[in-house]
Amino acid sequence: MIGHLGVSIALCTHNGARFVEEQVRSILKQSELPVQVVLSDDASTDDTVALVEGLWADLDPTGAPELVVLRNEAALGVVRNFQQAVEACNSELIALSDQDDVWAPNRLEAMSSRFELDPTLELLFSNATLIDAEGRPTGSLFEALEIDRQDLADIRLGDAFGVLLRRNVVTGATAVFRRELVERAIPFPPTWVHDEWLAIIAAATSRIDWMPDRLIGYRQHGSNQIGVAAPTLRYKVARVLQARGDRYTGMVDHSQVLLDRLRRLGVGDELIALTEAKVAHDRFRAGLPANRLARIAPVLRSASTGAYARFCSRKRLDILRDLLQPGTSLEA
Repeated sequence: MIGHLGVSIALCTHNGARFVEEQVRSILKQSELPVQVVLSDDASTDDTVALVEGLWADLDPTGAPELVVLRNEAALGVVRNFQQAVEACNSELIALSDQDDVWAPNRLEAMSSRFELDPTLELLFSNATLIDAEGRPTGSLFEALEIDRQDLADIRLGDAFGVLLRRNVVTGATAVFRRELVERAIPFPPTWVHDEWLAIIAAATSRIDWMPDRLIGYRQHGSNQIGVAAPTLRYKVARVLQARGDRYTGMVDHSQVLLDRLRRLGVGDELIALTEAKVAHDRFRAGLPANRLARIAPVLRSASTGAYARFCSRKRLDILRDLLQPGTSLEA
């Protein structure tokens, strides 16, 4: 057991036989082993579960982590499957695990020691090395996500909620959190990804922090259910010129769900007011006219108030997006 804090691992799989053995072996080679591994399999049609169970069959049962296997006859999807997994975890700390990554041998030891030293810490995430299907390194996760130094500094100084209200910077596969967070975070809303939801609820009700260490190999390949898009110039231009469609209505729903949960959790008035302002800004963006010329004045007025800087993931780029995006895919 790691120090005085046991760790459970929520390992979610779906047709993961190609990579899951390497992931599980990296878990079993940790310098300090977890107490429990909860494998929640989302209706795999390959031999993923049998492969993992076979690895446990070769272990000495007196020192092996407990293996709990949950099998979904019908697929729940990524978010509900992760909720099922974390609810079944019973240790003081919970680490999230995707089926296709690889952990550094000291991942759990390094992260759990931070929780032992700091009882106010609720969730901790780290950097990672991006790897391809063959395990070759291709870059840094923080760099690929374009997480800037100011965001990291703000998180360290206690303004993680403000950062996360703009954009998610927490990749679940790198995160460890206290079991108490689950009670506040469930049920996970279907409009949120599990890692961004856990992170922002932790930031609203307690404290989160980060580590610069690349403690996992975060694999990117053609079958990723959730991945990282390369931040190329072509990708950014394509996003700016993408038709508006229903994206902004979805953003309003997204922020309103958060506001409703924060009110139920009874967080402070300052966070409620900030989230209300976020909802209002999302409603403003959703209500912009389809005609580009008619958007210029309201967008520039809103930008002058600092709303884009406070509430938009790409700040100035989102101003350009609201000015330039076609109202429909057919608009010239």
